[in-house]
Amino acid sequence: MTELSNQLPRDDRVRLVGLWERDLDVAAVHRALADRRAGGLAVFVGAVRDHDAGSRVESLTYSAHPSAPAKLLSVVEGVAARCDVIGLAAIHRIGELRIGDLAVVVGACAVHRDEAFTACRALIDELKATVPIWKQQVFVDGSQQWVGTP
Repeated sequence: MTELSNQLPRDDRVRLVGLWERDLDVAAVHRALADRRAGGLAVFVGAVRDHDAGSRVESLTYSAHPSAPAKLLSVVEGVAARCDVIGLAAIHRIGELRIGDLAVVVGACAVHRDEAFTACRALIDELKATVPIWKQQVFVDGSQQWVGTP
């Protein structure tokens, strides 16, 4: 796991955050969010698909800016501040991935399911929109494309 630049979460609701260079573990997110007070636990899992915009994808590589771990932590803390949650988790893969590999896992637990769903959706949407992680896709025909670069 890539460390979070020695930054510790300021909010105890932030349970697991990181950029991983190894396979992501949905069970680790579930364990991090397990809480007797939670009536709802929502998890989103993003996987590498075999196509994009009409082209067949062979593989891809995720790269992260050095500021990405701190930005990811900031995003999770921001969602915690805005949403009525008990816990949040977000892990994103970096490095080379194959079709079917997990690229991102985020989760939220809350007293009720609606709050868990709302926070989970906010977390994945904001992560994808603001954390500087870029995807280089390699297509079956040998062409390549960068996605999410500035």
